Amino acid sequence: MKLASLKGPTRDGTLILVNRDLTRAVKADGIAPTMQYALEHWDEVHGKLLDAYESLECGNERHEFSFADALAAGKVAAPLPRAYQWLDGSAYLMHVERVRAARKDKVPESFYKDPLMYQGGADDMMGAKDPIRAASEDWGIDLEGEVGAIVGDVRMGATPAEASASIRLLTLINDVSYRALIPGELAKGFGFVHGKGANALSPVAVTPDELGSSWDAGKVHLRLVSHVNGKWFGNPNAGDDATFSLFDLISHAAKTRELKAGTLIGTGTVSNKDAATGYVCIMEARVVEQVEQGAPKTPFLKFGDTVRLEMLDHHGATIFGAIDQKVEKYSPPLGGARGGS
Repeated sequence: MKLASLKGPTRDGTLILVNRDLTRAVKADGIAPTMQYALEHWDEVHGKLLDAYESLECGNERHEFSFADALAAGKVAAPLPRAYQWLDGSAYLMHVERVRAARKDKVPESFYKDPLMYQGGADDMMGAKDPIRAASEDWGIDLEGEVGAIVGDVRMGATPAEASASIRLLTLINDVSYRALIPGELAKGFGFVHGKGANALSPVAVTPDELGSSWDAGKVHLRLVSHVNGKWFGNPNAGDDATFSLFDLISHAAKTRELKAGTLIGTGTVSNKDAATGYVCIMEARVVEQVEQGAPKTPFLKFGDTVRLEMLDHHGATIFGAIDQKVEKYSPPLGGARGGS
């Protein structure tokens, strides 16, 4: 199945089902009003959602509408507009190795056995077409392309095998980062807050079976394609060079606590050892340039710049839809914070 959320009437949006080629959709609020509700009642609603999805695929849904038009009009929210918890791992240690090499540091051996992970803000997930809003270009605005898993309830101490059964949906993530703010925060020894902006999710989230054989052992064996200002930036394969699978990361996150339905787990920035695959993160490109050329060349994002992240199947068809964002200067909205009541 492919699931998405329309914006409104509340902050949690309205759950919809989207056909396989992302052209048509139908509201699923008669089965589950929101994505969060569906996740919390998965065993109860899964079969009903699947029946409605198959009916949509066959063209039998009377109340279908154009998903493509809704997406173009900015009416599509993140599939999970706000999550109870967002935990970001670092499965691709090539990314960590390159960043540390720039400051003449090495990755500790323990990182290859015990995943890095931090807990980020999850109260405001951006839709795939929503702008990246920052108060200043001096923050060092960056994209980070990732794969994410949205889980059901996970018991404390779950093994990777047990964690595998908890994955309800997969999605793409742009983990927006503010590079100039991160060093000062890390120096405090207490993790990210200001250095991480709101995340954007792909237009749809999909059940793992939609990926067929490309979903194997907790990894998505497909390329994550990135463009910056319309120019190709990278296409690393998310199935290659991952030290940890999503099963491993979920198990790690559940070591000392239960995870509740709707928790989002990220793989961290997708990165391959082969530099020819390019990047889905500007910082990684800059540190490679610093090592190889003596100075970074690729600038961080400026107001007006655009970024695009997308994953295609082996036939060239989009799976999750594209995260397609423009960077804008933040202006406080009239009447208070952005979002519904």
